[in-house]
Amino acid sequence: MASSVFTIIFNTVLQLVALIGFIFVIGFMLDFLQKQSVTYLYRTFNKKGYLVTAWIGTPIHEFGHVIMCLLFRHRIKKVQWVPTRGDIHYLGFVEHSYNPRSLYQKIGNFFIGIGPFISGVVSLIILMYCFVPESYRLYTAYLENQVQPEQISLDMVKSVLLSSGVLFQSLFTIGNIVNPLFWLFIFFAISISTHIALSKEDIKGAATGISSVFIVLLTFNLLGAFFHFDSSKMIFTLTSYHAYTMAFASLAILFSCVTLCICFILYIVMHKVKRR
Repeated sequence: MASSVFTIIFNTVLQLVALIGFIFVIGFMLDFLQKQSVTYLYRTFNKKGYLVTAWIGTPIHEFGHVIMCLLFRHRIKKVQWVPTRGDIHYLGFVEHSYNPRSLYQKIGNFFIGIGPFISGVVSLIILMYCFVPESYRLYTAYLENQVQPEQISLDMVKSVLLSSGVLFQSLFTIGNIVNPLFWLFIFFAISISTHIALSKEDIKGAATGISSVFIVLLTFNLLGAFFHFDSSKMIFTLTSYHAYTMAFASLAILFSCVTLCICFILYIVMHKVKRR
């Protein structure tokens, strides 16, 4: 009996890692890219240049927190949507509270923490649809035909990486480069990408909800053992949709990489101009 319980707990840990571990890996990658971009942006245009992007990126970041607060019935106390102090370390925030006796609201802490990633990616997709519809069409067509729900594997990772290549090629075409809407899209994408990463406070908040997610998974697995249904298979079926999660995450990473490249080029150009 003890060994069976230990096995269930061990399997639950594996399920938890499979379901949400990938999100934290992506979060750290985005955080690294964002910090590098901000460094070059700050060196090129000083504080004012970075704050220009914050007026677009920060509201989208905070909107991700707010919408999750509403979905998980947290009480929103105060929201700062845009920078008000001219401080690059104090851009925006959401103060919220919840009932600690509510498992549903405690699980909400996880989703509230990762909310900016979701709102950032959704915003990028909407902007693609509005400003570069042909690129959007090619990207979504590739996802529909080539990226299918499956367990995490080398083939799935390969398909996702190829989807990023397809998106990059569809964006940087002659037709787009001479289109003013494309450059407007790039500006918005840079503004969002430099604020899409999760802050330390976001990660801490998300971490507080992990234990509640674990409890739900463990309870479901215990019920599966008691009523003799395959709970593990049902849970790992959810992980198969990481194919789409990875595809959308690669979208955020791609734009963050493009943002980093543009910020680096601007830094080099401005540095040479100043030296003259």
